[in-house]
Amino acid sequence: MSPTRSDPPIPLSDVQRHVRRSRLLFVAPLVLLGILVVILLWEVVRSNMPAETQAEWPWRLRILEPDPLGSLLAVAAGAVFARAQYARAVRPYLGWRASWEKGDLRSEGAAWRVGILNGGQHTAVIESYDFRVIPAGGTGSGDASWVDAQGAGAVLTAAGFAVREDFLLVNFGPGFPLVGAGNYETVMVGVFSKRVIDQIDALYLRVRVTDAVGDSHERIVDCLKAARMSPRPV
Repeated sequence: MSPTRSDPPIPLSDVQRHVRRSRLLFVAPLVLLGILVVILLWEVVRSNMPAETQAEWPWRLRILEPDPLGSLLAVAAGAVFARAQYARAVRPYLGWRASWEKGDLRSEGAAWRVGILNGGQHTAVIESYDFRVIPAGGTGSGDASWVDAQGAGAVLTAAGFAVREDFLLVNFGPGFPLVGAGNYETVMVGVFSKRVIDQIDALYLRVRVTDAVGDSHERIVDCLKAARMSPRPV
């Protein structure tokens, strides 16, 4: 059944996803390992052929001697496992923090301040960074497209909200570092008044980062969800 205009927005998963692996540092070692395994199978089958058959084409083709082939296989397999272990060690852990705070907007009273952080041990750099605004009464998360901070600000302005009065969005370009090393430094991404929280169903932030081995990780955060469960200070 198709949703009606009164249906609540369909929430997007906020679980961090591994969206892409480095072709050079992940695919290349696997391809090399696969080629060596094929060569090993060829040599095993060839060595079990009768001597007269080994003298005929294509069984007389010897690609590698057993000793160097074994050494190359060990090196390739070690590289694949070492890369997997290192990728796990340098993986970023994207998180977020939010609270009611005063002073970020010109309006009186506290505003909902949202920030992101990298809880991993190594720095990750932002690859892409965009928003999706779901206005009140929308049919779900598919109503709006992903836009940058300026686009999200234009949507909020068109809905009657004023910059620095009702909201403030921070834009980060590709290459901005999210420092890890376990210091849990929070980087502010937006501030929203109670009026925005009351009149906007959802405001999603989607951030994608690249880690030290070239893999991409992504997380989607609903910036306004927790504000409705956290009491606003008087």
